[in-house]
Amino acid sequence: MNTQTVTAQRPINSPFSAASTAEEVIAGVDLSGRTAVVTGGYSGLGLETTRALLGAGARVIVPARRPESAQEALSGLHGAPCEIVPMDLADLGSVRAAAARIRETVDRLDFLMAVAGVMATPERRVGPGWEYQLAANHFGHFALVSELYPLLRDAQGARVVVYSSGGHGITDFRWHDPHFRSGYDRWHAYGQAKTANVLFAVHLDALGRGDGVQAFALHPGSIITGLQRELTRREQVELGWVDQQGAVIGEGFKSPAQGAATGLWAATSPLLAGHGGLYLEDCEVARVTDEDDPTGDGWVRSYAVDQSSAERLWGLSVAATGAGPIG
Repeated sequence: MNTQTVTAQRPINSPFSAASTAEEVIAGVDLSGRTAVVTGGYSGLGLETTRALLGAGARVIVPARRPESAQEALSGLHGAPCEIVPMDLADLGSVRAAAARIRETVDRLDFLMAVAGVMATPERRVGPGWEYQLAANHFGHFALVSELYPLLRDAQGARVVVYSSGGHGITDFRWHDPHFRSGYDRWHAYGQAKTANVLFAVHLDALGRGDGVQAFALHPGSIITGLQRELTRREQVELGWVDQQGAVIGEGFKSPAQGAATGLWAATSPLLAGHGGLYLEDCEVARVTDEDDPTGDGWVRSYAVDQSSAERLWGLSVAATGAGPIG
């Protein structure tokens, strides 16, 4: 494990907290003339992120697997109209087509918010037999960032924000069997994909440093959104998240506006300038831990911020997606 990475993973006395909202984090921030891409920017945390960026004056492009639903959800937001680009993260051809359309319309990209994701899905195979959660949560975003990297470089100060989860604590990356050929476990598949999200940000930041591109990964907190669509009501009740009527009862759950706050802090906070590659939680830098059942302040597993593992995953991802070089 790289000691420098672990040392950097310490709180920095952020003025915000777990209770902070997107509106509070973005207050007073002027993003006029800036352009953002927000995957999943039309529902849940993505919608709150889009709303806040528009309110701060940014131009926002929303790649969407369901463009009609995106149009309906975004039509009522204040600010400049969002630009919707069809894209399915689990289909690399679709990702490349979306990136090509974005490159035709903008000459720089200041923020790429990788918010979209899936959780605990039944076993599915996409592309050349890839496990679906790894494909949608990691490979799709990896390919999108690779395709749009020249625009990020040209912004001269861009930030990439990758939404991971405390679920990364379920498992390290399964180097021996990343696609679950030996038997599928939907929660371990989710945990692996979320670990991949963190490792992706760690190495992207290392590669992008010379171009002024910073990358962060984060846990937005526990929030009931469309992410839980693959879980039945009964399963969510058994997990202690909701009651029989679907009302949220889980301790420490946030509202979507609170859940979007850490991502917006990652994208805009001057406190994070020059400190990329970090994992964040509750609008603060998380601490590294290998405790069996960590509690208290935000935390990240050491395996998820290990630089050698991040470089290894990058090589695996380039081989899988055919992405070109960065940096």
